[in-house]
Amino acid sequence: MSGLSISYAARNLMARRLTTSLTAFGMALVVFVFAAVLMMSEGLRQTLAGTGSDDNLVILRDGAQTEVQSLVERAQASLLASLPGLATDAAGEPLLARETVVLVNLPKPGEQASANVPVRGADARVSLAIRPQVHIQSGRAFRPGAAEILVGSAVARGQGLAVGGTLRFGLRDWTVAGIFDAGGSGFDSEIWADSEQIMQTFRRPAYSSAVARLRDAGSYAVFERALEAEPRLNLTLKREATFYAEQSRALATFIGVLGKTITVIFSIGAIIGAAITMYAAVASRTREIGSLRALGFQRSAIVRAFMQEAVLLGLFAGVAGLVAASALQWVEISTTNFQTFSEIVFSLVLTPAIALEVLGFAVLMGVLGGTLPALRAARLEIVDALRA
Repeated sequence: MSGLSISYAARNLMARRLTTSLTAFGMALVVFVFAAVLMMSEGLRQTLAGTGSDDNLVILRDGAQTEVQSLVERAQASLLASLPGLATDAAGEPLLARETVVLVNLPKPGEQASANVPVRGADARVSLAIRPQVHIQSGRAFRPGAAEILVGSAVARGQGLAVGGTLRFGLRDWTVAGIFDAGGSGFDSEIWADSEQIMQTFRRPAYSSAVARLRDAGSYAVFERALEAEPRLNLTLKREATFYAEQSRALATFIGVLGKTITVIFSIGAIIGAAITMYAAVASRTREIGSLRALGFQRSAIVRAFMQEAVLLGLFAGVAGLVAASALQWVEISTTNFQTFSEIVFSLVLTPAIALEVLGFAVLMGVLGGTLPALRAARLEIVDALRA
C-alpha cells in the first residue's frame, strides 16, 4: 500500500494540542535565539559594509588596521593629492579628504554607562562631497575654523542632541550646527567637525587618514602604482567598502560563534523535548500502529508518517520563532566594536537567506527528535501492538 498522507500526520498533531503546543513553544524559543544571533551578525555587517564606497579609497599608514592607529603627515597628504587617478571638483581640485579620527568618551544621558564615540575631523570641502549617502537632516554643515559639529543621527538620539545644542569634549564646548543621516551606516555613530580644529584641540600633528575619490573604475590600478612608486609614501590603501567591511569581521564572527554555541546547547533540550513528545505519541497509538500494519502498511510507511509529524512540528516551531524574531528589526543595538574600540549603533536585519537557514534549523531539530521514536514505532510487531 502507498504511504500515509501528510494530512494524517497533521491531524495527529492537532489531536494532541497541549503536548504539541508545549514542545513547539520550547523549539520556537531556540529558533528565536538562533534567528536573533544571525540577524545581529547581518545587521552589523550591513551597517559597516554599507558605510564605504568602492569609488573611494582609504589611505592609512602602512601596518595600521584602523584610522585611530594611523598617521598621515601633511606633506604626504599633499603628495597624495598630486597622484594620478583622482576625481576633481568643479574647480579642478582633487577630491582627497584629509581626516583625523579620535575617540571621545561621552556619558549616556540618564545612565551610569559611557561610550567611546568617534569624532571625525573632516574636510569641509571634500568629506561630504565624496560620501553621497550622508545627508544633513537638519541644520547645516560646520564652518571651517569654528567650534561646530555635525552629529550623526544615532549619536543625536543617544545623547539627546538637537541643532543649536552644545556638547563638551576635548576641554571645549562644541555647537551642534547640524544633524546628518547616513542611511543606517557606521557614519551615523560619528560626530564630524573641522579637521584643523580637531587637530588643534587634541594636539595631533598629523592626519589619521586620507580618503580619495577615484576618477573612474580603471583609476584604482593607476593610483596604486603611483603610490607604490613614491618612496616618501609609506602608506597603504584599501577600497573604502572593503576597509569598513573588515572593521566588522571580528565582532560579527564573535557574535556568530557565541550565539550559535548557545543555540546548540539550547537546541539539545528542544530535541529531547521533541523526542519525548514523539515517544508519547507512539505509546498512545500502539493499537493504531498495529491496525495500520495489519491493513498492509509497510514499516517504511510508519517511519515516514512519524517523520512527517516531526517535520511539521519543527516547521511550525520555526515559523513561530521566525515571526517573533522579525519584530527585532525595529530594535537598535549599541555595542563596542573591539577592533576600533568605538561605539556603534546598528539594527537587526532579517534576510531571505537567514529565514531559510532558520527554518532549516527548526526542521532539523524536528527530524533529530523524531527519528528514534519513528524507528521505535516501525519495529512494533503487529500482534503485540494489537494486544496493547
